[in-house]
Amino acid sequence: MQNIFRLHADLRAGTYQHGRYHAFKINDPKPRAIHKASVRDRLLHHAIYRQLYPFFDRTFIADSYSCRTNKGTHRAMNRFRTFAYQVSKNNTRTCWVLKCDIRKFFASIDHTVLKSILASYIPDLRILSLLDSVIDSFCPGLPLGNLTSQLLVNVYMNDFDQYVKHELKATCYLRYADDFIVLSSNRKELHEILSYVKVFLLERLALELHPKKVSIGTLAAGVDFLGWVHFPDHRVLRTSTKRRMLRRVREREGDAATVASYLGLLSHGNTRKLHAIISAWIPRIG
Repeated sequence: MQNIFRLHADLRAGTYQHGRYHAFKINDPKPRAIHKASVRDRLLHHAIYRQLYPFFDRTFIADSYSCRTNKGTHRAMNRFRTFAYQVSKNNTRTCWVLKCDIRKFFASIDHTVLKSILASYIPDLRILSLLDSVIDSFCPGLPLGNLTSQLLVNVYMNDFDQYVKHELKATCYLRYADDFIVLSSNRKELHEILSYVKVFLLERLALELHPKKVSIGTLAAGVDFLGWVHFPDHRVLRTSTKRRMLRRVREREGDAATVASYLGLLSHGNTRKLHAIISAWIPRIG
């Protein structure tokens, strides 16, 4: 309790300073560096998030997902399917898909640009000063471990979302964190959108697309998005996701929660055979 009172006093006096981070690595599935703040700082992150999220969430487009209430992966995948039906006229026309990924997303967030965006929304200098302290507590970019980072990257990308939807008139557009997709019946249109997108990201947000993760292809050929490969009338798990799932089930034999969570995941696609394999582990759970 004394620590809470001390934090409150520092905030009132304007003397709060963010502490250091504890760094560690995870593989989920690729290696990621996570930076964990102290309990004191995490308490502040949650307070900031609770105050700012309701305001900023109203400014976001409907089709930005990740770290938003009722805007998880399954909602994003279902929206993708809706767009696909819309563009393909219920699978009677070719549906082209532009898929992009931003290179080193969190590490590339420019502090000056982010602060400028926040200042355009928030007139209170004390709040901005507090946010500056959180932002500047880590460099380069933003740390993956902060709850505030999840909100701030959506604020950062909101200008881009608005640009694609309202300036480029890409009606079938959705973004999940640093992955975004545009669907169209016109391949040439997607090439034009891509050229504008590259310039806007670089000049406005100091971001670059990952050169190996930009593609324009047909839905019929399969679109790898959010761990699933999507086709006109079904979707299947990405091979790497499938292998990781089977490995974890074997490693955690006896963990009912793990099996149940994977069975829940499999219910969102065409996975009858894989579902049977995972279900076979249930009797082993004692």
